Amino acid sequence: MSSVSPAAVTVMEVSPRDGLQNEDTLLTTEQKLQLVQHALDAGCKRIEVTSFVHPQRVPQMADAEALCAALPTQSDVRYTGLILNDRGYQRLRETCLHEAGLVVPATDTFGQNNQGLSVDEGLRMATEIITDGNNTGFPVQVTIAVAFGCPFEGAVPLSRIQRMAEELAAAGPVELALADTIGVGVPMQVQQAFAALKQQLGSMPLRAHFHDTRNTGIANAYAALAAGVSVLDASIGGIGGCPFAPNASGNIATEDLVYMLTGGGVAHGVDIRQLIAAAGWLETALGKSVPSMLLKAGDFPA
Repeated sequence: MSSVSPAAVTVMEVSPRDGLQNEDTLLTTEQKLQLVQHALDAGCKRIEVTSFVHPQRVPQMADAEALCAALPTQSDVRYTGLILNDRGYQRLRETCLHEAGLVVPATDTFGQNNQGLSVDEGLRMATEIITDGNNTGFPVQVTIAVAFGCPFEGAVPLSRIQRMAEELAAAGPVELALADTIGVGVPMQVQQAFAALKQQLGSMPLRAHFHDTRNTGIANAYAALAAGVSVLDASIGGIGGCPFAPNASGNIATEDLVYMLTGGGVAHGVDIRQLIAAAGWLETALGKSVPSMLLKAGDFPA
């Protein structure tokens, strides 16, 4: 695997949204704000704080507007929210958030389960929202979900991802991400996909989102780095999952990712000790152990 790793990366902290959305324990708005503050204290500059979805389908995110109204203001921090459709987009635009994170699944079955749209319908919806964002000066980034495999349809051909990426990029999002929503991807597949998109899309900023369902998450993050990806999603404590993806366990843990980046000499601007403390706090708040390896093993050298 040839390495073109960037000298510095941005860590997108997703624990307040993707981390909490699949947890049985519903944290209060105040606890979510504490989690956001932990991320800020660790130096995170991009934080996905909530999603604007139907509260009956994802009750963990029912307080989206209340959370946004209470977020601490910090000039160098970019808050984003996840949206699945125009209704969510309109709700987000009424808040203080800096960016909309749009999701378009790569298979019809997952798209129908996740947001009631086929792939082509999702692409049309996304194009309309991205265009509106451009027309009104509001940043919209887009993620292709289940890009490396679908729980309902199985393997997803790279050619489909490339077709979707081409159509989405033409609308002009500020960033395009590939998500291994159910944690089935392997490093060689990840490197091939992002290398193909780099060649295809030129200067379009790329982001990667991995779940550690099959213990390949950190390796996949390294593969994305080797392909030149400079923004990586991660979740404090390694919590998370998708309510509509059976057996999809947590995201890669932010502290585990930062350990790898630090050891590899890749700048990231995040304090690993603060992250480990945050994972410990989260374990108490959720009333259960979290997947984080650094919380168990500690940093090295201490």
